[in-house]
Amino acid sequence: MPRLSRRVVSLVSAVTILTGLAAAPAIAEVVGKVGVDWIGNDIIVEAVPDPQVKGVTCHVTYFDRSVIDRLRNGNWFEDPSNNSIACRQTGPIEIGDIELDKGGEEVFRQGRSLIWKDLLVKRIYDKTNDTLIYLAHSRQVVEGSAKMAISTVPLYGQQVTWTKGKPAP
Repeated sequence: MPRLSRRVVSLVSAVTILTGLAAAPAIAEVVGKVGVDWIGNDIIVEAVPDPQVKGVTCHVTYFDRSVIDRLRNGNWFEDPSNNSIACRQTGPIEIGDIELDKGGEEVFRQGRSLIWKDLLVKRIYDKTNDTLIYLAHSRQVVEGSAKMAISTVPLYGQQVTWTKGKPAP
């Protein structure tokens, strides 16, 4: 490969990696693992800090199927869509550049099957009530998602710093 071509490939690779890191959702930390039964099924509890809202942490739970359960019941490559979420202020709140439209912004995504199903956490800002809403749901291409959970972090009366200025109601 000519020297110029290698430099172009290296530059494109670096830009792709850096762009991906800048837009990457939060990374979760497993903070709990509760055994549910004798065959090894577990409930996992993860702490997910909001990357654009310092001082807010969401705790997400989901079901992790054991190998025995997968062999016994089939559906080897997929975990159930059951999940729960609770978000709270865990420090001084500083809000960065967040999406303000009704569709919200993805904060966290984790695969729950080999290919298609994801557990998503989206943040929606409710301007009227000055509240951050966190919605956890599963996305599956074929069936969509009927299971969801929400948690809210009210900003009213709190000391909140908006790095881009607070939006008008």
